[in-house]
Amino acid sequence: MNQRPIFHARADDQVLERQAPKLDVDNVIAVARRQWRVVAICVAICLILGVCYIVTAVPKYTSKTSVLIDRSNGQVVEQLSTIGGVPDDEASILSQVELLKSETIGLSVVEKLKLSDNSEFMGSGGNFLSAAASYVRSVINPKNWFGGDETTLLDAAENNRREALKRIVDNMDISRVGRSYVLEIGITATSPQLAASIAGGIADAYLNDKLNAKYEATRRAGTWLQERIEELRQKSLESDLAVQKFRAANGLLVANDKLVSDQQLTELNSALLVARADTARAQAKLDRIQSILNNGQTDAIVTDALDSSVINTLREKYLDSSKRESEISKRLGEGHVQAIRLRQEMAEYTRLMFDELRRISESYQSELEVSQSRERQIAEGLKNATGVSVTAGETQVQLRELERGAETYKNLYQTFLQRYQEAVQQQSFPVTEARIISRAVPPQNASEPRAGMVLGTCLILGFVLGGGVAGFREFRDRFFRTGEQVRDVLGLEYLGAVPLVDPSKAKPLDNAPVKGEVYKRSQVSNFAVEHPLSSFAETLRSARIAADLQVNKSQKIIGIVSALPGEGKSTVAVNLAQTLAKSAKTLLIDADLRNPGATRALAQHADEGLLEVLMDNLSPSSAVLTDPDSGLKFLPAVVKRRIPHSSELLASQAMMRLLAQASSEFEYIVLDLPPLGPVVDARAIASRIDGFVMVVEWGETSRKVVRDTLAAEPQITSRCLGVILNKVNSEKMKLYREYGSSEYYASRYTSYYHENAS
Repeated sequence: MNQRPIFHARADDQVLERQAPKLDVDNVIAVARRQWRVVAICVAICLILGVCYIVTAVPKYTSKTSVLIDRSNGQVVEQLSTIGGVPDDEASILSQVELLKSETIGLSVVEKLKLSDNSEFMGSGGNFLSAAASYVRSVINPKNWFGGDETTLLDAAENNRREALKRIVDNMDISRVGRSYVLEIGITATSPQLAASIAGGIADAYLNDKLNAKYEATRRAGTWLQERIEELRQKSLESDLAVQKFRAANGLLVANDKLVSDQQLTELNSALLVARADTARAQAKLDRIQSILNNGQTDAIVTDALDSSVINTLREKYLDSSKRESEISKRLGEGHVQAIRLRQEMAEYTRLMFDELRRISESYQSELEVSQSRERQIAEGLKNATGVSVTAGETQVQLRELERGAETYKNLYQTFLQRYQEAVQQQSFPVTEARIISRAVPPQNASEPRAGMVLGTCLILGFVLGGGVAGFREFRDRFFRTGEQVRDVLGLEYLGAVPLVDPSKAKPLDNAPVKGEVYKRSQVSNFAVEHPLSSFAETLRSARIAADLQVNKSQKIIGIVSALPGEGKSTVAVNLAQTLAKSAKTLLIDADLRNPGATRALAQHADEGLLEVLMDNLSPSSAVLTDPDSGLKFLPAVVKRRIPHSSELLASQAMMRLLAQASSEFEYIVLDLPPLGPVVDARAIASRIDGFVMVVEWGETSRKVVRDTLAAEPQITSRCLGVILNKVNSEKMKLYREYGSSEYYASRYTSYYHENAS
């Protein structure tokens, strides 16, 4: 016979076994068809829970108020003081949101509205489940059983305040309106009036906190500025005193914002110029009068001569004498005594005038000497002042450094004094960067529970939960469902599927036993014979063809095995043998000595069988029973006691002789062998079997069990003709069909199948 390659667990099959089904459209549709009831149940449960919540939940109301971060007020504050105002960017808006959620604002509202003592606000505010949970917590709390001291009461009050704060934060929703500077504050409570009062209280507390924060900031700034002002005032006085001491120590006296030495130097320069001009003028006057005296010029004139009354008188007399001398000379001649006398008088008058000029020249000389002496004195003083100024200039470098320090402290002192005055004014200026633009009012309609949203959420959760459960069920579906799984996981030929047969369609029990005939029960042991055109019979014919093609012998020994008990191998073996017996001589041997299912189905009243043939040397012909309908020969296994060495019997020489004798008489010998998992009987007789048919229960036997069992039985796997899926639920089988598979076209096969008896 042709030997098939020994089955081995391939790596890709192992990966396929561990993975969930491939996710494609056909697969998703198939999963939805298979698991829609699970999803529907989950959706129904979630919807029921949602309806219960809607019916039992306490209505809640949401009141909203709007606060504007007013930039115009901030600009006013900035104009009044350099302390207030910050840019209203995204971060600052988010900071205001966090401020509204802060503990300071919340506790302020709790204290103002006395929410910790408000039973309506501190109640559960939920449905009956939350109320029951709250009651249970109060009952099991030991503090409610025993009286507490004052510290315990204070702790309870503080806990109530914290619980009220937590409820405010949990029920508060703050959102920014678009990209504007408006913050909308929403509060949810069990009462419309309570929601409106809490929302309004939060807005008022926010504004008060802004005012208090600004006042506190300006107060701290004023205190700090006052300390700095006192320090700067002292520094300014010390630096100014250091400047004055340095001036006094270095003679750097100042008058009219200038050093006295610099003023003296300027004055001496001016005086020296004047002295030099006076000296030059006196020298010029002296030189002029000396020239007149040296040349004897009687008609020369100097300024002081014009002012001299003596010279003017002598000149008048001189002119008068000259006039008379001229007249006398013209009348009496130049030699006249009167003319001579007059000329003598004129000479005397000239001498007297030159004597007067000499006196004036001496005064000019004296004036020149005075001017020169004054010039020398001024020059000497200028020299001394210049030395003093040079020394003062070197010292002024240090003086200017001290003056700059003093000026700096003075400016800082004035600046901080101005800021202090602004801070004092800011403390009493009640302006913030925020204002309320929409007051909270009690809402007319409840905001919670929103039936549409609750039901929609429950619907979505139901689908998600159902999808999760369905996915888990699909992931955990490790059973054989289709022929493709048989080929992919086991690498064996898929012979077909045997549908789960309704026992009512089986032939009724024949209660008239005849010696040597097979006794039928009202089960499915003869279903293939009674329904030859059914898919059951077609699968068995597929198994026969596989045996004919793969076993190149005229007499074929076929073993029917399964991995686990209860998979229906005996039913398949009986029906296969009956189908073969219709056209060929066939012997069915119940070789399951531990659990003879075929014997119970066909000959439960038999007295002797395979055990007597093997152990007591009974003739096989004496133990073989005959089915009058199909002509099937059946060798039952009558088990009257437990057989611990069943594998040895199947591998014994007696069994070998039995098979050899049967091969000479029958074309097909079908052995109903024990399952491979519990016992080793099939392995013991495997060498004498021409081909095995593996029966796997549909939807019940794990793929891993079948694969591992066959991997441990290479001698059986190498001779395996194929796999039959037994007990297939035809209705559920449709849910596992994939596009292009044989199951997908199963509906077209119905015209060739007739499940009713022919």
